[in-house]
Amino acid sequence: MSSPQPKYDCLCAGIIVADHVCQAIDHMPKPGELILTDAMDLTIGGCASNVAADLARLDRQVAIAGIVGQDVFGRYVEESLIDSGVHCDFLMKSDELPTSGSFVINVKGEDRRFIHSVAANSLFTGETVTKEQIQSSQILYLGGYCLSEELSPENVETMFRIAKAAGVTTVLDVVTPRPDDYWKMLEPILPLSDYFLPNNDEGELITGESDPIAQARAFKAAGANTIIITCGGEGSILMDDDRTIQSEVYPVNLVDGTGSGDAFVAGFIHGLREGVSPEECLKFGSALGHSCVRASGATTGIFTRDELNEFVESHELLIKRI
Repeated sequence: MSSPQPKYDCLCAGIIVADHVCQAIDHMPKPGELILTDAMDLTIGGCASNVAADLARLDRQVAIAGIVGQDVFGRYVEESLIDSGVHCDFLMKSDELPTSGSFVINVKGEDRRFIHSVAANSLFTGETVTKEQIQSSQILYLGGYCLSEELSPENVETMFRIAKAAGVTTVLDVVTPRPDDYWKMLEPILPLSDYFLPNNDEGELITGESDPIAQARAFKAAGANTIIITCGGEGSILMDDDRTIQSEVYPVNLVDGTGSGDAFVAGFIHGLREGVSPEECLKFGSALGHSCVRASGATTGIFTRDELNEFVESHELLIKRI
């Protein structure tokens, strides 16, 4: 008997966060100083949540696997994901720890700052992501790897081997909160990752290389198949067995950069499901990242599918092989 057709375009596994985002302030407050902001927004955050919500915005069938606390923030995150069209049947709830949270501080003219509590995400080991869940999807995306040691290389290796055996495309993203030796976590997983998408800050922390091309070469030497390194306003680098591509970014008036990397990942995954070239995948990723930073919050400003297609068709993006 043949296996049933996958139900989902993507299963997004990993960290789930409730973000508290302040609109841009003039300067960081001094000790004891009160600063006013125009708004303080509660939004969904975390790699798995953001990528799932962004893909659902593009009319993709998406499921999420992760854990929240049984608290008001967990209920908010779940309700927001359901409202956005994400399937939450695999979402677990803990009465042991609260929902993970981030306070996102935006200062005018500066990159955003984060204060983060891992909380319930520390309970996500990957062991509860079952073979049936993985086989239900065309793509397995794991976001936030390296943030918590409980999500061990052994458990991720098991997940990715199940995916590879089932013909499910594997996409790996990382969060590196502090200087550490991350190679011990990455070396068993990179050869099983069809696509690896760190940003250049993460790449430098892992490899010690400041040049994103040198970072990509180091990851390629460690066995990664296709590496895409996002470099903020400097664009992105894609390296696989056949090519190295450099992409610029679409100009934008930055409001809040929160979630822009996750939006890029979602746009790139959308391109994979569309079956387009690596260059076109970079365009989708860059365009969705562009849409993200126009509004406060990680998923608030994301293009719909029609808006994304119209934007990509009407705006040029310089992409060259190097």
